[in-house]
Amino acid sequence: MHSPRTDRILHQFLNARLADGSLADLTVTEGRFRAITPAAKAATPPPGAIDLAGKLVLPGFVEGHIHLDTSFYGDAWRPHIPCTTGFDVRERVAFQMQNLAQAAPMEERAKNQLELCIGHGSLAMRSHVMVDGVVGLKHVETILAVREHYRELIGIQLVAFPQSGILSSPGTAELLDEALKLGCDLVGGLDPASFDRDVKGHLDVVFGLAEKRGVGVDIHLHDAGTLGLFEIEEIAARTTALGMQGKVAVSHAYALGDISADTLARAGEMLAASGVAIMSNAPGNHAFPPVAALRKAGVTVFAGSDNIRDSWWPYGDGDMLNRANMIGYRSGFYEDRELEAAWDVASHAGAKALGLEGYGIAVGAKADFVALKAEHVPEAVVAVPRERTVYRGGRAIARDGAMIG
Repeated sequence: MHSPRTDRILHQFLNARLADGSLADLTVTEGRFRAITPAAKAATPPPGAIDLAGKLVLPGFVEGHIHLDTSFYGDAWRPHIPCTTGFDVRERVAFQMQNLAQAAPMEERAKNQLELCIGHGSLAMRSHVMVDGVVGLKHVETILAVREHYRELIGIQLVAFPQSGILSSPGTAELLDEALKLGCDLVGGLDPASFDRDVKGHLDVVFGLAEKRGVGVDIHLHDAGTLGLFEIEEIAARTTALGMQGKVAVSHAYALGDISADTLARAGEMLAASGVAIMSNAPGNHAFPPVAALRKAGVTVFAGSDNIRDSWWPYGDGDMLNRANMIGYRSGFYEDRELEAAWDVASHAGAKALGLEGYGIAVGAKADFVALKAEHVPEAVVAVPRERTVYRGGRAIARDGAMIG
């Protein structure tokens, strides 16, 4: 006989504002929505019911790309070191290694960053974790333990990420395989052309491991222009050949932001057909994938914070609603339907890219949601209300940016 779990308790939420503007009462049992009915507006609410008083209810935010092992959030401030010339991935990696050698313990920094994200409403996350010949599996082992500690509060996918390349970092291919055996969910890659200077060799390792271990792929791709586009085409071709549609993502994909409209249209068709998703955080100093054009083509475009106060840049607040605001701002989104699209990139599209089960505000879905003051989604994206309550399985776990308990 098993003792009853707390998530089996009945939770009732009254007068919740849904995305369509209507008011509803929500019933939650066993951590899922069991009923969503028009608000009854009873004179005497049921005992223990929570009156949301017209607050907008949104599904938990999806943090689609982050680095839990390399953030300095909550640690000592580290001034940004500029590259010698322009943007150089190798130089940035070197700065990162210097800074990490002086940083607070990784477990402490990762927990700080996780609680920042959860406090703002992220209840699903994909984090890339460094694997290379220098750090070995230390980062993976540490973040796996952190994930286990927070498993009741947030779902986390981990990507074994070759931050120093694969072919140019001897032993990394084997370490990536070990990381997947330890519990990483996906295998990553990094600029096959400019970093490893061997697109075929790099992708042979990445997709070979994905096929061997039955996992997904998420590749960092900073290369611009036609070079970056060529790499995206190669990734899409491999995805189709291996029947991995819906299990592959390209993160950043700056090249899609600096090619002609005609070329972009063809790329969109190719990505949609291959089921390769595109992640963007709409960085301020780079061209980035045109969200509207890619979505129109049928491509899954999702978002993440990427780096938060680390060696790559000092920005980042872990708030995916604010990220939706940034994406809308940089994309020139003004109409309500466009603002709703910006929100979708940080929510439903992210859930699709991550393959999440039971996502959304619907009967049978997981009762992971955020309640905040806004009349509708467009206002939430523009106003980014700070006052909000985060619920996991119907239980309040954070309020106004801070964890509860």
